[in-house]
Amino acid sequence: MPIRSDKSIAGKKNPAQAAISRRTFLMATGSLLASGTLGMPFGNTFAENTDFEARYYEITDNGKTHCLLCPRGCVIPENRKGYCGVRKNIGGKLYSLTYGRACSLHLDPIEKKPFFHLLPGTKSFSLSTVGCNLECKFCQNWQISQSSPETIETKWRSPEQIVKKAVSVKAPSISFTYGEPVVFIEYAQDIAREAAAKGIKSFVVTNGFYRQKPLEELCRLTDAIKIDLKSFTDKYYRDICGGKLKPVLDSIVKIRSEGVWLEIVYLMLPSLNDSPSEIRDMARWLVRNVGEDTPLHLSRFFPQYKLKDLPPTPVSSLETAYKICREEGLRFVYIGNVPGHRTEDTFCPACSKPVIERRGYNVNVNIKNGHCVFCGEPIPGIWEG
Repeated sequence: MPIRSDKSIAGKKNPAQAAISRRTFLMATGSLLASGTLGMPFGNTFAENTDFEARYYEITDNGKTHCLLCPRGCVIPENRKGYCGVRKNIGGKLYSLTYGRACSLHLDPIEKKPFFHLLPGTKSFSLSTVGCNLECKFCQNWQISQSSPETIETKWRSPEQIVKKAVSVKAPSISFTYGEPVVFIEYAQDIAREAAAKGIKSFVVTNGFYRQKPLEELCRLTDAIKIDLKSFTDKYYRDICGGKLKPVLDSIVKIRSEGVWLEIVYLMLPSLNDSPSEIRDMARWLVRNVGEDTPLHLSRFFPQYKLKDLPPTPVSSLETAYKICREEGLRFVYIGNVPGHRTEDTFCPACSKPVIERRGYNVNVNIKNGHCVFCGEPIPGIWEG
């Protein structure tokens, strides 16, 4: 079972990326937290917080802790960390090292997540801590996800402070995004509780690599979840992401069963997960297991992180995948990372007129009380805060 010592560095398998300077980190993330735009500047360098005990673990023999948060189930000796690098056994108890320590705060268009059936045209107060329980070779936020708490400057911000700031910037929602919310789930849960009390919705952008109990408890506190479905083969998950497919599929089904609004993003990588047969299998599975109204975003890949030699996804491949998914019955399919493509719009499945027109982050909405203004057809989603 992968574990880390106190001397472990950021980047699970790439020591050269361990020392991420503040300048490099901020340039990569565009963090408003550092600039003071949100009035929440960086403070002192991370000081290990041993006051927040993790919620999902059990104590085993010889003072080890068994993490029950994700399918890895790390068994962690004292003074060592789990695979994600942000959960540590201290004195025979498991602690979260990132609770209250957001490394990036932004006020983003909701379409950037992307969520296309949630409060269109609004801004979402977005945050992340460092760490991840996968290591995707194409990660666009690797400066966050593959870093450790010791290498990134942060300052303590309580859930109450986060929600207060969201209120002050008039954000109708808070999104847990950029890094991986599963590894800061306690922080996300507490923020979501506080947000609900203030009438603010909570959205989660995640890889879906969870165990069922923590995911179920998160679902009870959040309004919508977007899953990054990396591929529809277990081999891809093992080779490219260091994970497994089945737990992610189980998460997708669980989210739908809990009544939480669900959207799926599928990043298409040339020659790795873009075959027509794989796309068709995925589309059929989604229709069968979570329904034809589940929005699917087919996203264009651009060279990132450890896959810089792979070319961008041909637009023709995305269009072929779009056609396949529509043939298999998915009613809301989008092509992403191709600015100006007509499939960015949402079309009424009854009259085929555009109920949401998107030009970048500018939107024109033709939905009233959840229905198409042209023909009255119900359009699934969350349209009002």
